[in-house]
Amino acid sequence: MARTPHLTSRLQGFGTTIFAQMSALAAETGALNLGQGFPDTDGPEEVREAAVAALRSGQHNQYPPLPGQLDLRTAIAEHQERFWNLRFDPATEVLVTAGATEALAAAMLAFCEVGDDVVVFDPTYDSYAAGIAMAGARIRPVVLRPGADGRFEFDEEELRRAFTPRTRLMLLNTPHNPTGKVFTTDELQLIADLCIEHNVLAITDEVYEHLVFDGTHQPLAAFSGADGSTMAERTLTVSSAGKSFSFTGWKIGWVSGPAHYVAAIRTAKQFLTFVNGGPFQPAVAVGLRLSDDYFEGFRNELAEKRDLLCGGLAAAGFDVLRPEGTYFATADISPLGAEDGIQFCLDLPGRAGVVAVPSAVFHQDRRDGATQIRFCFAKRTEMLQQAADQLVAAFG
Repeated sequence: MARTPHLTSRLQGFGTTIFAQMSALAAETGALNLGQGFPDTDGPEEVREAAVAALRSGQHNQYPPLPGQLDLRTAIAEHQERFWNLRFDPATEVLVTAGATEALAAAMLAFCEVGDDVVVFDPTYDSYAAGIAMAGARIRPVVLRPGADGRFEFDEEELRRAFTPRTRLMLLNTPHNPTGKVFTTDELQLIADLCIEHNVLAITDEVYEHLVFDGTHQPLAAFSGADGSTMAERTLTVSSAGKSFSFTGWKIGWVSGPAHYVAAIRTAKQFLTFVNGGPFQPAVAVGLRLSDDYFEGFRNELAEKRDLLCGGLAAAGFDVLRPEGTYFATADISPLGAEDGIQFCLDLPGRAGVVAVPSAVFHQDRRDGATQIRFCFAKRTEMLQQAADQLVAAFG
């Protein structure tokens, strides 16, 4: 890969994101964009109108407090207790960030010394490796591979070997993007035991917490070790309004955990964006306090869209790795006689009028996942049906 002039060595290889590239390709060709992970409709009207009211009130258009507006921090704490039975003090244990991405980057900068290791499951969301690199740390990937039942699995011994005296953080994404995997109780218990055994902090990216279709979302912070210690003592839980309320452009995220760890992240965060999204913060507080009916309806709607897209992919001849959560579906192109997912995705707009993302770009070793591609189904039903029809026409 060619070097980017003037760019620090830590960020060589981190060029324009695959999402920007594929979205540009969709715009250029007029193809249906099932690549970049964003909804094509707005979220709840009451949340949107709360943002409008906040803008017009004139009370939220200047800098909010560094930790975030207290009402939003309170709503986050209420949400964590209501859904996951996790208790946080909104005054000291909750921090509002510029999306989940900033929370994760600030955590890497706050906790990692140069040369530290961060254990992740591969494939990883693309910002993980970049954030780890910016902190001067090293990524230690543990590969997720499709098992006999079609679920993504990891090798327990491979995970155990990833933990060494250099390991500083475990970065866990569940439900997992891009695979759609929801980690099981046994898998999470193993991760918790290893974190406790090796005195490792855990950063959990749980932005898809309300989009679990098969199984149950379980926060790592709720687990305990055999010695009686709790993961709540060593876990920073990250989430975001973008995925739960379909307002991805607002970039309102948060992190919750023990006060001394949150304070460390706040120290790094204040020199990144300082603060953001003043008028959107009271609106997100409204969203977090919506009734259970909203969250259940949102999940059920996405489950129907998952089934629609997965059915179309199967009819087109793909080997579909049915997601348990998130709003992404992975398909293997091998049954179509293809081996290079990157080239397949570059050709797909011309062949079928659809854009997808090659899973190989999420892997540290692009040979892993070389035949897998990812589709986003957080789109209007008619668009998903059209995409399914075009894929069947092209390959079925």
